[in-house]
Amino acid sequence: MYTYEVNLKWSENRKGILSSPILPQKIEVATPPDFPKGMEGIWTPEHLFVASINSCLMTTFLSIAENSKLEFISYESNAVCNVAIIEGKHTITEVILKPKVSIPDTQKVDRAMHILEMSKRACLISNAVKTTILIEPEIILEKTLV
Repeated sequence: MYTYEVNLKWSENRKGILSSPILPQKIEVATPPDFPKGMEGIWTPEHLFVASINSCLMTTFLSIAENSKLEFISYESNAVCNVAIIEGKHTITEVILKPKVSIPDTQKVDRAMHILEMSKRACLISNAVKTTILIEPEIILEKTLV
């Protein structure tokens, strides 16, 4: 079993400070500016939710790619969540992940796509939430010098 501890302390207005006993950095978190008394320029729970899914996809991809011996040159990803009011409650209706992976032209695009799909299915965070998670991958072939 693994355990991850995160502490939160209210600081002022609609803002708090996240910390962990094993991490040196602290993160300010606040109500989003879209909501009453929300604050601009500060990470929100919504950002952190999307970030956890996006970073989980990447770390899962890195593991599966390594185990599958998929060579890649770079990985980056954009992620967006959509929020709607459903039955009077703000609800995250979907998260859209847009990973972009550059691979050498000695690798196969369909294999990289398959590994991304496997990563989405194996992602611990994705499997822990009920929100619809969509993946819109882009694979870029880069010429290798021979």
